[in-house]
Amino acid sequence: MPFIDSKVTVKMTDAQKEEVKSALGAALPVLHKPESYLMVGIEDGYDLWFAGKRLEKGAYVSVSLFGEAGSDAYNRMTAEICRIYGEVLGIPGNRIYVTYHGVNDWGWNGSNF
Repeated sequence: MPFIDSKVTVKMTDAQKEEVKSALGAALPVLHKPESYLMVGIEDGYDLWFAGKRLEKGAYVSVSLFGEAGSDAYNRMTAEICRIYGEVLGIPGNRIYVTYHGVNDWGWNGSNF
């Protein structure tokens, strides 16, 4: 039950959104989760500041998932996220924050897992 929510400073085309969504889905096995339950949210043209300065290119990516995946998996997923956003959007890794949120109670389709 992963949800990957992205806030990026750059404006994205529909093709770029699709490319990011597909690449995140392909990277998801790193977290031991299936793409079949992946939900992705993308908010582009978002204002972000880092170290007191407005970012021309930056991203905040929040990854929520049912249960936990462990530090090693999170580290590998951070590398994948930075690679994807770098390749597709030209955002450097040192301007990307990634957070992970394990969730114990996750509802879907009228009940909880």
